[in-house]
Amino acid sequence: MSENPVIEYKAKDFASDQEVRWCPGCGDYAILKAVQKTMPAIGVAKEDIVFVSGIGCSSRFPYYMDTYGFHSIHGRAPAIATGVKLANPKLSVWQITGDGDALAIGGNHFIHVLRRNVDINILLFNNRIYGLTKGQFSPTTSLGHKTKTSPQGSIDNPFNPGELALGARAQFFARIEDINPRGMTEIFIEAAKHKGTSLVEILQNCVIFNDKVFAEWTAKDVKAENFLRVEHGKPMIFGKENNKGLVQKGFKLEVVVIGENGVSEDDIVVHDAHEEDITLHLMLVNLQMPMVTGIIRSVEHESFNDRMEEQIEQVRATTKFKTMDDLLSSGETWEIK
Repeated sequence: MSENPVIEYKAKDFASDQEVRWCPGCGDYAILKAVQKTMPAIGVAKEDIVFVSGIGCSSRFPYYMDTYGFHSIHGRAPAIATGVKLANPKLSVWQITGDGDALAIGGNHFIHVLRRNVDINILLFNNRIYGLTKGQFSPTTSLGHKTKTSPQGSIDNPFNPGELALGARAQFFARIEDINPRGMTEIFIEAAKHKGTSLVEILQNCVIFNDKVFAEWTAKDVKAENFLRVEHGKPMIFGKENNKGLVQKGFKLEVVVIGENGVSEDDIVVHDAHEEDITLHLMLVNLQMPMVTGIIRSVEHESFNDRMEEQIEQVRATTKFKTMDDLLSSGETWEIK
């Protein structure tokens, strides 16, 4: 990062002078605040941080961060972010995207940045709708959901972002709800520490076009029962009384009550975010009740950036071309008069 002495920042130091223009009550406000609280904790100078976005409500984000940023084109933020990171590997690069921007027009870019393991951080705002263009169904909209472009109910099978990411060999995947600011900040900090692509899916509410989309899990009277926050090395226990947990039976996870039918805490599956095999992680991302949040997968692999730098050094050490003139004068040449 910057060679200048590290400045002790506060969250307000990362708030730009631009008017934040999201609908009142939008979950994006909470995400913005959580990111601004994250930045002082990662120990990176402001001039070494870049936010890149595509198109959509979430993609206004770079305007609201007092850092460098690009508001790029629809679905192509991974390409821009990759280019920025490869051009200057010292930068901390953050991609801001939505379920439409990332998984529809940007789907191909999305899976390949995960496959390559480029050292960037992706925050995926998932509200299961197109908000900026006024309420069309998106790749994550639930089957049967009525929208402006599916007035009789969507007949598309939706993507599960976590399942898609793991299928593309993502090495870091986390999920968190927008009403959990502390949880968001904790996960964003861990994402920044991860070497390689880190993907955080944020369950985000759109109050105008898909209000209460995650209320089945986030409502105050049910969230303790319907959310399971996993932590590496800890048993998967949840519930208002912390008396429910997950056990594995074959290729399925089942909810049990501790103390009933001879079930003890020792029977509950312990979360291993660092396991190479994705089988358990896939089961967790696909579980609907409870919805699993937290860092589901965090595995260290050589990043695309490291491999590229190694290859460049190998070529430099063995090539006979030391300058551009050497290259242009090699092979068959001719002079035009």
